[in-house]
Amino acid sequence: QLAAGTCEIVTLDRDSSQPRRTIARQTARCACRKGQIAGTTRARPACVDARIIKTKQWCDMLPCLEGEGCDLLINRSGWTCTQPGGRIKTTTV
Repeated sequence: QLAAGTCEIVTLDRDSSQPRRTIARQTARCACRKGQIAGTTRARPACVDARIIKTKQWCDMLPCLEGEGCDLLINRSGWTCTQPGGRIKTTTV
């Protein structure tokens, strides 16, 4: 039983078969409060305001790590987190 407002990672799969690229798929289980929905905060599963998901303003849920920059993908299908050294992590929903 999860406490209200918390999440846990259920599955995590990584595919490093392509050079210079790792594809990760993660499934989380969340027990969110009313008005919240499962999302991502600081690169971890979290309960976030449902309006963020409905409007696809992904960067409003602070999905990137401290010091990384967040940008929406052009079609709002996800976001990118850019590290100070230039490495980019792309997340699609």
